[in-house]
Amino acid sequence: MGRGAWKRERERRTQVSTTTLGIIGTGMVGAGVARRAVDAGLDVVLSNSRGPRSLAGLVAELGERARAATPAEAASAGDLVLASVPLVAHDRLPRAELAGKTVIDPMNYALIPGWSFPELDSDELTSSELVQRHLAGARVVKALHNIGPKQLLSLFRPAGAPDRTALPLSGDDPGAKKEVADLLDVLGFDTVDLGSLADSWRSEPNTPLYALPYVGQPPTGLAPTDLVAWFQQAPGVPVSVARIKELAASAVRGPAGFRMQ
Repeated sequence: MGRGAWKRERERRTQVSTTTLGIIGTGMVGAGVARRAVDAGLDVVLSNSRGPRSLAGLVAELGERARAATPAEAASAGDLVLASVPLVAHDRLPRAELAGKTVIDPMNYALIPGWSFPELDSDELTSSELVQRHLAGARVVKALHNIGPKQLLSLFRPAGAPDRTALPLSGDDPGAKKEVADLLDVLGFDTVDLGSLADSWRSEPNTPLYALPYVGQPPTGLAPTDLVAWFQQAPGVPVSVARIKELAASAVRGPAGFRMQ
């Protein structure tokens, strides 16, 4: 990928309203998105439950476009906000500061011993509808939940590239979905709108759109921990808009969530 292509890509960023991305949660997903955002020319405000001092190393790595804050401060500062916390902690998100914001939800329902949600288990709600219920004043968009950080950092391409990868998104607010699609475009990805938050199950765990399209088929016979490690390090496989649409159409709704070993 030539420098000229990415110079033009950075220049396109000025056409997008998002210049600062607030990030709540700096695990693998939050940190990976932060790296991609800074590389694409955006500013990021990072936060986690441990406090700004715990982020000194990551901020130093990312450079002058990054700073650390509290979750409430990151929510206030972001033009868009990535809420990259475990779903079990979604009710700790700063609801007042996120009111009126577009919030990107990359959370997935993990079946953790001692914690469950009957409304998710019965398919009465999707996990993103649950998040939207807590963040009643925000506009939640499900995105960045079905691709790993390793693949996010390897599959980005300039707009129009023949091997550009597409990501699904879902949401109830058309304007918010457009904001997130514009952000993902700047990050180097096309998007496919799967519909409302009620439709977001089509790209959740246990569907054809979750993880596998971006890594290919894993080796057989891997133990669960080895399989997770393989996913985390697998080279990215480009996935087209047409393929995302095909896989979404083939999805059949089954039991919600995946089990944590």
